[in-house]
Amino acid sequence: MKYGRITAVAALGVTAALALAGCAGNSGDSDAGGSGDGAKGTITLGYIPSWTDGLSMAYLLQDQYEKLGYDVEMTTLTEAGPLYAGLAQGDVDMYTSAWPEVTHAEYMKKYGDDLEDLGAYYENAVLTIAVPTYTKIDSIDELKGNADMFDGKIIGIEPGAGLTGVTQDKMIPEYGLDGEYTLETSSTAAMLTVLGEAIDSKKDVVVTLWKPFWANTAYDVKTLEDPKGAMGTPETLNFMGHKGFAEEFPEAAELAGKIKLDDDQYGSLEDMVVNEYGKGKEAEAVDAWLKENGDQFDWVVKG
Repeated sequence: MKYGRITAVAALGVTAALALAGCAGNSGDSDAGGSGDGAKGTITLGYIPSWTDGLSMAYLLQDQYEKLGYDVEMTTLTEAGPLYAGLAQGDVDMYTSAWPEVTHAEYMKKYGDDLEDLGAYYENAVLTIAVPTYTKIDSIDELKGNADMFDGKIIGIEPGAGLTGVTQDKMIPEYGLDGEYTLETSSTAAMLTVLGEAIDSKKDVVVTLWKPFWANTAYDVKTLEDPKGAMGTPETLNFMGHKGFAEEFPEAAELAGKIKLDDDQYGSLEDMVVNEYGKGKEAEAVDAWLKENGDQFDWVVKG
């Protein structure tokens, strides 16, 4: 499979402008996989690498779109805000894992007039608060009065993530945790490092997570019950394009609207891309996943 050009993009504050921070040339065997001759144009897929739902879907789409005859460029960003801004401005053609109903609702409100929803491919996405399975609480409301168990810290991910906003602005105040807990943000990778180290030491830790996400099975964790519904109800994961995407790339839009994955299918894709094959071998992971699962779908482009 021919790899698209990987462009790293940095967040630029409140302007949310896109700036090229670096570029890696094409890698991999350009003769393998689909034609990717660019006859139908170039599609730029945007995603946040540490959010592996979008990463895995980006490489699946790259495979499929190149087999349809498009060139594909992969643009990575570090925050959701600049990604939505770039999408609205047309600097990015498609975001491969939008959470439009709850988690990214603020971005949809801000940029929605310049976006085009290309369809939901997963139906049960949800934000969660989690602890190791050995931790002796089972519900978010049990965090109150037990801050000493967790050093008064909830370990979060990127500051601009929708999950961060929901945790800080809704969950913490609704459960009366203000003044007792501090939400510590940095990155998904840093959160997973803290989680893994705590589990290795059999220490209590509370983290922000979400489903679908491979970490829910890779780490010995349990989701805390949310009796107040502060983390929101399950929502869909969608492909989001800039306004006019379907007119510019009709076959790509049609394919996006057909893709549907259930828990097992999505979980196996993400696990193959992130864990079994890993960085630099994402295209091989998609090839392997399609070989194992492709006959389950009527939308797969054989190429």
